[in-house]
Amino acid sequence: MVIKNLPAKLLITGILGICSGGCGSSADDTSGGTTSSSSGGAASSGPGGATGTGGDAGTGGAGSGTTAGSGTTGAGGAEETGSGGSGGGAGGTPGAGGGGNGSGSGEATIVPDPSWTCGMPDGIPLPTRGELVFRATLQLGETHDVGTTQFGHRRLLDVKGGTLTGDKIQATFLTGGMDLELTLSNGSVELEEINILKASDGSSILLRTCGVAAAGDDVVRIVPDFEVANSSSLAWLNTGKFAGTRVVNAAAGTIQLDVYDISKVAAGEPKIQLKDPEGVPNQSWECSKATGARGSSVFTETVTLGSSVSVGASKRGTRNIIPITGGTVTGGTLLSGLSGTVLPGGADYQLIGSTTVLDARYALSSKDGEVIVVRNCGPFGALIPVFETRADGPYAILNTKQYVSSDPGGAGGGVSLTFYERK
Repeated sequence: MVIKNLPAKLLITGILGICSGGCGSSADDTSGGTTSSSSGGAASSGPGGATGTGGDAGTGGAGSGTTAGSGTTGAGGAEETGSGGSGGGAGGTPGAGGGGNGSGSGEATIVPDPSWTCGMPDGIPLPTRGELVFRATLQLGETHDVGTTQFGHRRLLDVKGGTLTGDKIQATFLTGGMDLELTLSNGSVELEEINILKASDGSSILLRTCGVAAAGDDVVRIVPDFEVANSSSLAWLNTGKFAGTRVVNAAAGTIQLDVYDISKVAAGEPKIQLKDPEGVPNQSWECSKATGARGSSVFTETVTLGSSVSVGASKRGTRNIIPITGGTVTGGTLLSGLSGTVLPGGADYQLIGSTTVLDARYALSSKDGEVIVVRNCGPFGALIPVFETRADGPYAILNTKQYVSSDPGGAGGGVSLTFYERK
């Protein structure tokens, strides 16, 4: 059965990073410079072959099905292929945690666009076919609508806490998590979510989640990736195969994540193939590998930091996380009119190995009301930032040019960095 080009929604968020080790966004310089580099060369499992950590996958109720091979185009235009008769009827099986509100994907395997594979290029199966591992409720703070950027419509949701409950794990979400939702022009959604958790046994956990949804689906199908100390009783999270759902309840101010062990679940038929719009740069999961010399200064920021959270020696190296609590921004030669604040939230997710790799993710708010998402990633001496802001806004040059970053230097209560145009 074929349903053509289901679009995905996208939330625009600001990520400004001093990445110290786990950048996971792949370096495609053609995409407006938004790249990040994975720390210590660790392969994070996420879109584009990277290993994404933490992720939520949503499965909504099935939309109107089409008979295999019929060539009928369903609502949303997603291309669904498969055999075995007709797809699910309207309403279909609600995705886990969807409370019956999901739509469109039903029991189909969702095949992400090759640029954002969530580590499952052959498709993300219906998570509820696996065994439930945990359910989590995240409490939301502010929602920042970045606007339409070079990639799509970005929205950033602040996570200020939450709880996670399962038969084998109990944990709480720490303040400062980020849910970055991108809605593409065709309606499909690509999601990245980064959270820090503290388990009941005292273990710290980095949860980085990759997700996708077809146009019209309220439930995002996610693939979570975990980093926990190899010595922890929860080390099984490092090697498991998981998928799940992510549902936002705006009225309640929450996000629900349901995550399943899908190690025994095959990515079977029918399949819905997601396609990104043509002629639009793709966001990247991994850090940029680009290099370059410093040109004109763009802006300087002073970032205040919280107490570090040590994950310890894990599957990619030793992870140390430094939460971002605020700061100030001052314009340079290229953007002399820019001034504002560093929004609290996000962190520098440092990966310490033979070299230390920084991966800072956060957002800025300008005095004139714009939001700039920042990812600053790479080893010391080779930090490459990627910016995302409103494409028709006053700082759109951040989307289209390429930049380099100074190393972080000491400042009261945190660090100071300057960004430069890349020569």
